[in-house]
Amino acid sequence: MCGALQYGGGTFVIPYTIIVILVGKPLYYLEILLGQFSSKGCIKVYDMAPAVRGIGFGQCICTVIVLSIYASVMALTIRYFLASFGDPLPWSLCKAEWNTTCVDSSLKMGNFSGANAKSSAELFFIKDILKEANSIENGLGVPNWQLVVCLIVAWCIIGLVLIRGIQSSGKVAYFLAIFPYIVLIILLIRSVTLEGAINGILYFIIPDLNKMFDAELWYAAVTQVFYALGICFGSIIMYSSYNRFDQNVYRDVNIITTMDYMTSLLAGLIIFGILGHLAHVMGIEDIQQVTTSFMGLAFIAYPEAISKFDYIPQFFAIVFFLMLFSFCIGSNMGMANCILTTIRDRYPKIMCWKIVLAIVVFGIMIGIFYTTPGGQYLINLLDFYGASFVALILAIIELITVSWIYGVDRFCRDIEFMLKRKTSAYWRICWKFITPFIMISILLYFLATWKALTYQGQEYSTGMHMFGWCISLLGLLQLPLWMIYAIYKQTHETIIQRIKAAFKPNKNWGPCDHEISKFLCWKKVEHYK
Repeated sequence: MCGALQYGGGTFVIPYTIIVILVGKPLYYLEILLGQFSSKGCIKVYDMAPAVRGIGFGQCICTVIVLSIYASVMALTIRYFLASFGDPLPWSLCKAEWNTTCVDSSLKMGNFSGANAKSSAELFFIKDILKEANSIENGLGVPNWQLVVCLIVAWCIIGLVLIRGIQSSGKVAYFLAIFPYIVLIILLIRSVTLEGAINGILYFIIPDLNKMFDAELWYAAVTQVFYALGICFGSIIMYSSYNRFDQNVYRDVNIITTMDYMTSLLAGLIIFGILGHLAHVMGIEDIQQVTTSFMGLAFIAYPEAISKFDYIPQFFAIVFFLMLFSFCIGSNMGMANCILTTIRDRYPKIMCWKIVLAIVVFGIMIGIFYTTPGGQYLINLLDFYGASFVALILAIIELITVSWIYGVDRFCRDIEFMLKRKTSAYWRICWKFITPFIMISILLYFLATWKALTYQGQEYSTGMHMFGWCISLLGLLQLPLWMIYAIYKQTHETIIQRIKAAFKPNKNWGPCDHEISKFLCWKKVEHYK
């Protein structure tokens, strides 16, 4: 919910809610159905229309970028976990060497007033953890060795889990599902009882309708939903390909999307309660001015609340960062498994551990750039040009492929064969009309009102923007390149026939194993044609 602070609290929640219902949920259901029906990963699933196989390759490039960023977040979590054993907590008190107006995070009340003041939790994150530079005009700087060590540990854990897998009993799985909510509820109780918290919560739930037509606001809402649900990065298709063929995913989708939405709101209430308290302590009226570190909000707001616990704050800090670490493992494994599966599908003779080793080494090499003083500038650049922007375009093409090229009616008959139930009008209308219309409108509106990307109010150089566009093209050019290849591989005589054939399902499309014969019989039924 960092977008809520950047774009006006309640003003962001309304678009976020609309996008969850009309974009996030339909796309999440669509990708799960594609994976479960075909039992294929994000590349081979486009046997349904080989000409658009570039969608899968483009999504893999986005996934590599997002995985590298998520791994750096995991490294930060490990760094904070180790710092949580300190007494007092290192972010709870100001340090003289920070040389700026600072307010102790351990303060529970105060009448301090200063427009340029920052909390010790924010300064600890910026100056001690990131050692962030004021600009990158002179380059990214030298990597922070502490973060490099944490990054290597993070990638080693990812590699070990990829090789060995996660094996847990049912009781452990239940614990991991419930434990985060216990921690979040404890933090919620603490945050709402802080002086001034009500102002932050009201800021979070009351919208400013004058800002509702900001293109960046709606674009940020789409991006937030994509990241929260993990859609349009290939991992949902990959994981659902391992489902039982008749798995009741309709129920799963409703539960997962609802719980994810409620968790986002819960996290938002906690963060804005803390920000309201900080604004009160610092004497700042505008909550948006409390912190400018939108990307690192979780590493500022939550430690801020933990430092205000009267008893054993170290214990709650350790528990919180263990919880955050478990979230990081889940997010990273989804992305890493998607990349691993894609490579193994293409090169089945290469041993698994060799592929994992290559992924880990490559991830560390990229991640080292993020540990520099200018690392957050680079993350912000890659996140926009290499992930969210490309993912939105690929999501639009993915939806058009299923709903218009393959055909929503034919797809719904596939679902009926698989789940033995009709697809409701809500899904049909969203897939064919509402969801693509919303995404295309937001993309065009965003491009029409384009503003140069900034970080902490600073614009990037022309060279950095060119680098960003090169990353975008790397993902988007997969579409025409693989389309040309698919047309070239057709055996028909005329170019028109080849193009038509490249957009039709090939012989490998459909369920695998024992379900194939049933599906072939189903396709012969007159109403399927």
